[in-house]
Amino acid sequence: MAITIYEISIPPMLRGLKNLSAILKKGEGHAAANNIPASDYTSASLHPDMKPLPDQIHRVSDIAKATVSRITGLEGPSFPDVEQTFPELQDRISKTIAYLESVPESAFDGQEGRVVDIKVGPADKRVEVKFSALEYWTALGQPNFWFHVTTAYGILRMKGVDVGKLDYLNGAGLIKAENGL
Repeated sequence: MAITIYEISIPPMLRGLKNLSAILKKGEGHAAANNIPASDYTSASLHPDMKPLPDQIHRVSDIAKATVSRITGLEGPSFPDVEQTFPELQDRISKTIAYLESVPESAFDGQEGRVVDIKVGPADKRVEVKFSALEYWTALGQPNFWFHVTTAYGILRMKGVDVGKLDYLNGAGLIKAENGL
């Protein structure tokens, strides 16, 4: 049986979003337990020229929604990038999960070769790139999604939140194993 573009895109993004939600919960809990303003976490970035935590969540959400649109041609919801607090960021993730779960798997059927024509790069150096939907997901969408998930994880880790690889891989407890995870 061949694997489908749906199977390689939507379930991994759902896992990533659910694990990211669990990581954010740990971040919020760490701030409260240590009497640290939550804004110390949400305003943090890994480097001065990188965007802070809320922007990472916004990009993860936007990439997930755009992936559906680019692969299927369906119009996705638009969420303004206004969330700044942990509860607001959790709501953004929840809305994104609900959207991904609402898209029928059948919408992805036969879309692997669909032409995805996008502009990439910084605003002053944008270039137009054409991909097949499958190439888009494997070469740009998927790495970009995980970049922002990883950056959000790294920001909270840098702030002292007790998160590790297992939180990143299975923070939401979706993988059941006999002896671990």
